[in-house]
Amino acid sequence: MNAAVSPRSRKRDLAALIAAAALPVPWIAAHALDGLGLAAETVAILAGLAILGGAFLLTWATELAERDIPQALAILVLALVSVLPEYAVDLHFAWTAGKQPESDYVHYAVANMTGANRLLIGVGWAIVVLIACARSRRRELTIDPRQRLEIRFLLWATLYSFLIPLTGTINLLDAAVLFGIFLLYAWSAARSEPEAVALAGPPAMIDREFRTRGRRVWECALFVYAAYAIFISAAPFADGLVEIGHVRAGVDEFLLVQWVAPLASESPEFLVATLFAWRMRGSLGIGALISSKVNQWTLLVGAIPIAFALSAGSWRGLPLDERQTEELILTSAQSLMAVVFILDLRFSRIEAVALAVLFLGQFAFTSTEVRYLFTALYLAITVGLLAVRGGERRAALVSLLFSSPFPRRRAPR
Repeated sequence: MNAAVSPRSRKRDLAALIAAAALPVPWIAAHALDGLGLAAETVAILAGLAILGGAFLLTWATELAERDIPQALAILVLALVSVLPEYAVDLHFAWTAGKQPESDYVHYAVANMTGANRLLIGVGWAIVVLIACARSRRRELTIDPRQRLEIRFLLWATLYSFLIPLTGTINLLDAAVLFGIFLLYAWSAARSEPEAVALAGPPAMIDREFRTRGRRVWECALFVYAAYAIFISAAPFADGLVEIGHVRAGVDEFLLVQWVAPLASESPEFLVATLFAWRMRGSLGIGALISSKVNQWTLLVGAIPIAFALSAGSWRGLPLDERQTEELILTSAQSLMAVVFILDLRFSRIEAVALAVLFLGQFAFTSTEVRYLFTALYLAITVGLLAVRGGERRAALVSLLFSSPFPRRRAPR
């Protein structure tokens, strides 16, 4: 196998690996020296480059991991690592809200969480599908049937999310239910069957040079290094962008917290999924974003009331005011429509554009009435998709809701 690989190709793969690993180094050094009093613009640039390098390393680590563990489990690990920045930012808001219950941080925690979830679908899903369709010159992206696993648990979490606003809080019972959904998802992913994959680029080079044991060491090393680079970069990147927007441009801080900070913290996921789509693995790219949505809609939402309760020293949940209730219901409606889009394992360019247009349309108007209007639009489209020629989607919906989530093991030959 090694003889079939040209020296030029080997050098190119090695250079790509070294370049990606080098991108986080300047920010790691600055972070170790406590930022050195760098300007917000410099912090945003260095931390952003660290996130970019980490995203490349994560894609390669995930592809290597597919040789040893089921794809669903590899995607789950990828999603957990790439979503670390969002956890860091949102749990910071929730913890501070517990210490300062009368401050704006109570609102920021939910604003950041709902903004991140809507960005993930309205921007992330749409971009990945459009890139995948452009690269394959097709009108739709075909989703691997194995990704019904992620779709199932996203459906369950989404349906439960409609119940959360009824109590006026995100409470510890919600945390228990959402954590239970995630643990069941992780258990199911671990039980799924591994598949043979063809490697290319730096992962193929590592596999050729180091064989099984060395490959596994590289998998762990890349995951750990990328996770560290992303974790220490996300909050400074988000803070730098918020400071630039608030101080330099005079933009309202609430809007920056809801949209700019999540855009920064979601950037590792977006970059990883986009790289997969560009490399003609669009199904894996959208699968990574679906998995990210599952763990944000379960672990992240469930962790918020726990952080708030521990910080406040009480059992009460994080309170939801009228605005946060509207945002949460709107986010649930968007998530439900997105799930229905992919029930038939096909994601068309038209559907991707619809997600993006409906998401971006919310920025033109910010009133309560408009938020409920968009909620109604999402729900109306959902019902329409299931009612009009939606036989395949309805069958898939019933199956995902009521059939066993545990994949069957193949019988030994």
